[in-house]
Amino acid sequence: MSEKKRKPNPPGVILDELYIKPLKLNLQELADHLNLSRNCLFKIRTGKASISPNIAVRLREAFNTTPNLWLNLQQKYDLWIEVNEKTHKPITPLYQPVQSIRRRSKRSSA
Repeated sequence: MSEKKRKPNPPGVILDELYIKPLKLNLQELADHLNLSRNCLFKIRTGKASISPNIAVRLREAFNTTPNLWLNLQQKYDLWIEVNEKTHKPITPLYQPVQSIRRRSKRSSA
């Protein structure tokens, strides 16, 4: 998997920069419109809470987007954090790709 060097923005930042600020939306009114608590919306905007499928559907309806937009942004952000900022114990591969096995068998038979 190729790793990106730059950390992607959390989807809440995209929400804030492309929708909330340009449309001059009042946060309490938006939270009420989305049927979310203001605190939940605040946490999403600051990247402290994730966008769930349920919230993605609400954002789709409110901003005429797709739920996949929001879920893809969230997934890309979460994966980048997992790969680049968290420590993992190395795991030994359970198998080798078929190409490697074929190459090795051709070399040994030659």
